[in-house]
Amino acid sequence: MAESKQNLLARIPAVDLLLHDAAAEDWAVEAPRRILVDSIRRAVEQTRQRLLQSADEMHDTSEDTLRQAILSEAKQHLRAALRPGYRKVINATGIILHTALGRAPLPRQAIHQIATELSGYSLLQADPATGQRSRRDQRIEELLHELTGAEAATVVNNNAAATAIVLNTVAAGREVIVSRGQLVEIGGSFRLPDVMAAAGVKLVEVGTTNKTHLRDYERAINENTAAILRVHPSNYKIVGFTAETPLQELVALAHRRSLTVIDDVGAGPLVDFSQFGFQPEPTLAESVAAGADLITCSADKMIGGPQGGIVLGQTRWIEAIRRNPLARIVRVDKLTLAALEATLLLFLDQTRALAEVPTLRMLCRSLAEIDSQADRIATAAASGLPGITATVIDGFSEMGSGSLPAQELPTRLVAIETVGVEAGEVARRLRLAETPVFARVHRGQLLLDPRTLLDGDEEILIAVLRTAVAVESD
Repeated sequence: MAESKQNLLARIPAVDLLLHDAAAEDWAVEAPRRILVDSIRRAVEQTRQRLLQSADEMHDTSEDTLRQAILSEAKQHLRAALRPGYRKVINATGIILHTALGRAPLPRQAIHQIATELSGYSLLQADPATGQRSRRDQRIEELLHELTGAEAATVVNNNAAATAIVLNTVAAGREVIVSRGQLVEIGGSFRLPDVMAAAGVKLVEVGTTNKTHLRDYERAINENTAAILRVHPSNYKIVGFTAETPLQELVALAHRRSLTVIDDVGAGPLVDFSQFGFQPEPTLAESVAAGADLITCSADKMIGGPQGGIVLGQTRWIEAIRRNPLARIVRVDKLTLAALEATLLLFLDQTRALAEVPTLRMLCRSLAEIDSQADRIATAAASGLPGITATVIDGFSEMGSGSLPAQELPTRLVAIETVGVEAGEVARRLRLAETPVFARVHRGQLLLDPRTLLDGDEEILIAVLRTAVAVESD
């Protein structure tokens, strides 16, 4: 038996010989040699292990057969190694801001600006008129002033960073008052008390989980108090016997006592979505009008831009934030700035923003439009494939990423059922496709939500789905 295995293993071609095979030499034109060599070595080792485990069944396998099998496997390893890790996927989950799938898809104008204006050197922080160094956030500040009325603005790499640098600038070594009902935890174990501690400020909790009155804030103020922080609980909602102090009252109290009001708006909408039937959410312009001294929010949630943290507020505070040593640590690059500029420009015309910012377009899609697309997908998915049932059912989409909490978005779902293969297995095949497709699995059904499909996704989704379910049908 040992001799038989030894003879079989001896038929495996050497790596050097495989590298000189015509197929491998063709691959070498596109692939770095180190990746090509590694792919062949991995394929050789996997073949060796299979031979050792199944020598009796494979004892008649020829050297040429082994060579072809190794090259075929090496090609798969090579393709996987060269495939971008950060690549296009199709989001059929119905979660608009899907954190694991890159959250907000960028508007085409943002992609165009990056491709056309940043392919070489770019105007980042130089003044063409004087040739001197300028502020890299100047254009963003101009747009945010126009859109919100804020005196000044800057941008950092996310809203957690915005919150931390604001707290550190305003209140390092001092106390900041927060309602107990606003001590949020969001995805990735981001907890407000931990961020406050890291920013070097002392948290002072007031009120109760469901009710915090103005008098609670007033009683907590002392000589070491620096600010009052209001945090919008964007990923949950407390309902029932509740009370929350309006921002205007917090501002009036704080300014009487020479304190700063920081308003963390969270998702940071520039548009009032209550006009479309959603429950009211605080907008950036409303917070500015209410008199908050500093306002923070995400750039990639309800604004639909790149990941970033926006800080609005009084010029004196924004200048102080820019001088904070942390500003260098949380600074954004030219790609973020260009994408954010292009996105904010769309909001100068609300109608255009609703039509061209993908996040907003998905949010406002009509049920009739979604139903029509669901019917097309269901019909195409099951056509000509036995054992496949595709039906259109009622369901709900989600905004996701802690935006519009507890607000369900009615949608129409394509429910796929297959004979002989579980929904989870079909979902796995969809994710492993050349263009991965992410869907939901619920109660034994694969569910596809057309709400989150972008232009051109429908055709790819149908092709990938038919391939995934046809494997079992065949």
